[in-house]
Amino acid sequence: MQGKKLYVGNLNYSVTNKQLEELFSNYGEVIQVNIIEGKGFGFVEMSSTSEAVKAKEELNGSEFQSRTLRVDEARPPKKKPRGEYRRRY
Repeated sequence: MQGKKLYVGNLNYSVTNKQLEELFSNYGEVIQVNIIEGKGFGFVEMSSTSEAVKAKEELNGSEFQSRTLRVDEARPPKKKPRGEYRRRY
């Protein structure tokens, strides 16, 4: 794992940024938390790669608010081609 940003999936829709920050702060300093509203996933950025690795190892597959978390390294967003569009028929 190379990055400090983690993808956190299978979240209960009622989970808040603060709750997720408290959970991950047990494994190091949390820089930023961003839950994607209404989607059941979010992102947590830790202060170091080693903290991110530890959080991933400990929390992936664990239960949080009656849901089994999926924690993995966040992938960079896909780049969309500029100036192109899709036709709809």
